[in-house]
Amino acid sequence: MTKLLHFSALGSDFSPQSFCSELLKWYDSNARDLPWRRTRDPYRVWLSEIMLQQTRVAAVIDHYHEFLRRFPTVQKLAAARPASVLAAWSGLGYYRRARMLHAAAKVIVRQHRGKFPTTAQDLSALPGIGRYTAAAIASIAFDEPVAVVDGNVERVVQRLSGKRFTGERLWDAANRLLDGSRPGDFNQAMMELGATVCTPRTPQCAVCPLIKLCATRGDLAPLARPALQRKREVHYALIRRAGEGYDDQVWLLQRPRNASLMACMWELPEVQGSNGADGPLFTLRHSITVTDYTVNVWCLSGNGRRNGKWIPITRLQNFALTGLARKILRKAGLLH
Repeated sequence: MTKLLHFSALGSDFSPQSFCSELLKWYDSNARDLPWRRTRDPYRVWLSEIMLQQTRVAAVIDHYHEFLRRFPTVQKLAAARPASVLAAWSGLGYYRRARMLHAAAKVIVRQHRGKFPTTAQDLSALPGIGRYTAAAIASIAFDEPVAVVDGNVERVVQRLSGKRFTGERLWDAANRLLDGSRPGDFNQAMMELGATVCTPRTPQCAVCPLIKLCATRGDLAPLARPALQRKREVHYALIRRAGEGYDDQVWLLQRPRNASLMACMWELPEVQGSNGADGPLFTLRHSITVTDYTVNVWCLSGNGRRNGKWIPITRLQNFALTGLARKILRKAGLLH
């Protein structure tokens, strides 16, 4: 008979063996075929975990392959120029992640001779690696029996138990559930379940492998209404020139080094409105956190503005562009 252990954090007697068995059996048959799941190389695991922070899987895959093409090893990343790293990251947003990735690569090469620390505790001492990321790398790449807690895992554990515990109680519950023989697969299975079945809205309880063990079997009652999205209209100028002696070029501005957001990234100049143009070249939508932007792009003539630079269109792909600049230039057919 399976020995029952009391999971105080879950609030009931619980069979971890049954839980782990059902979860891993489901994962082995249903896990998405993602490129970072085909390796246990800590560099690739680390890169994927950093990219996946606050970014959808679909948006990460192409960037993951391109980043590895440019920087196939941690040594190559450590030796790269900051502008090259930002350019490779362009389009993923939250650029502090790229700067911390670069800083951590330098520490790994200079202080650890290119070898990754093998425990979550030592990994968490690297720049940009918090508790979750350290646990993910340690469990997936090095089989350390330590659980992860991200938004997906939090949701699965809370619905499973029917309790909204947070903080250390949540981490304790995740660690008590952990399968010590396959910690990396277990952690990925928990995240996969939350991402594909136990989703934030309309969870797919009918196909959940843990339905018989779940206290909620649906969504927990909401605590509060989510913040309403703010709306704002903005205008950007697309200024181009072409002539004898130089390639087709576009005028871009570089954000200050001390900017709180997207420092040193390149963007189109923002303007007050049409500046006499008949109508916008095109309009697009762009969202950042709780603000939805209506972006009007005006095709303006001129010799550029102050604090900017003419950039050849053939070089745009390798520039560290903001996500909005990249979206505008793609819409204009200047970037693939």
